[in-house]
Amino acid sequence: MKQDVIIIGGGPSGLMASIAAATYGADVLLIDKGSKLGRKLAISGGGRCNVTNRMETDHLIAHIPGNGRFMYSPFSVFNNEDIIAFFEGLGIALKEEDRGRMFPVNDKATTVVETLLREVHRLGVTIRTNTHVETIEYVEGAVDYVQLSTGEKLYTSSVIIATGGKSVPHTGSTGDGYPWATKAGHTITDLYPTEVPITSNERFIKNKTLQGLSLRDVHLSVLNHKGKKIKTHDGDMIFTHFGLSGPAVLRCSQYVVKELKKGKTPSIKMEIDLFPNESLEALFQMVLKRMQAAPKKAVKNVLKGFISERMLQFLLERSNIDLNADSQAIAHDELRAFTQECKHFSFEVNGTLSIEKAFVTGGGVSIKEVEPKTMHSKKMHGLYFCGEVLDIHGYTGGYNITVAFSTGYTAGKSAAEQVVHS
Repeated sequence: MKQDVIIIGGGPSGLMASIAAATYGADVLLIDKGSKLGRKLAISGGGRCNVTNRMETDHLIAHIPGNGRFMYSPFSVFNNEDIIAFFEGLGIALKEEDRGRMFPVNDKATTVVETLLREVHRLGVTIRTNTHVETIEYVEGAVDYVQLSTGEKLYTSSVIIATGGKSVPHTGSTGDGYPWATKAGHTITDLYPTEVPITSNERFIKNKTLQGLSLRDVHLSVLNHKGKKIKTHDGDMIFTHFGLSGPAVLRCSQYVVKELKKGKTPSIKMEIDLFPNESLEALFQMVLKRMQAAPKKAVKNVLKGFISERMLQFLLERSNIDLNADSQAIAHDELRAFTQECKHFSFEVNGTLSIEKAFVTGGGVSIKEVEPKTMHSKKMHGLYFCGEVLDIHGYTGGYNITVAFSTGYTAGKSAAEQVVHS
């Protein structure tokens, strides 16, 4: 028996592809090598599942730095508002949080997974878990069958590859789809970690001087080899035993990876602005005023609460200011050096954690070889791609999952229409 549509991978894009394909009348088989579907979905958003982001399309695209413009077409088929309507239509109440992030009201990712699985079952999709795909066979420029590791052949006219990237491998994303795409004539662009913590060999990192210290609402910048800022992100961050982590750091990580590769040097500079809303001069005047108001008090006491205690001590020492000296003993140029550190605290970074430790995979199946309105391969008839296997990536905050749901729905709908109308 020939299957209408076979979807390989039961993550967000694969589940949405199977729902769309079945909705449009196809007989669908969903295959996953794991024992459970939606494993990455179940841990997304810190276990709360950030199902999408409610930003306007242009803003959404701007938050998908990895080939976001490609998404205009899939969004014309199924966009973030469609995702919201889809989940609400299935009975999941959603709420909007900061920066447009949409979560289930009950804050449970498991509810999202269970609801998707219920819909998959309701639509009559056949599910095979613990099923390993060996390869996809192509004959005369078209999909012929999917071969399982057991030797079983599943004949079909349409295959959707929804196997994910190489990040978070314990959820099943181990790069399985890349060889099948290559076999079909596709290019796999360089794979690299994105949305990943950054590493540093600076002495203050090695000595764990600031380990565990969180900074809120800072500006974090990546500098190129000439010292020019190439990217700045605002938000929160934390110092760790190996370097830096937190939302602003994750967003900067891909620019660190690219700049290190481009410059072929062991490290580049990053910079933190602790007071992004104040000019350097305004900050200096603020500090000066405090010092002049309490000339006989120790510097560390005068500036208490100005920034966190550990950061204050660290930056005063970096500026060669004695913490216990009276305020009146501190020269203006020393104060200027301190405020300079507050606005331009720079340090060397030497890379990131591995792609397996990243939240998202950069690189993948080249989008130049995929039809954006259908997600159909330009190289092989009946072959479709969706989700993180593609060379598309966004920042954390609901953008990657939006890409997964949108490309998944588009691929499923297109594959079904191809079969049903042929």
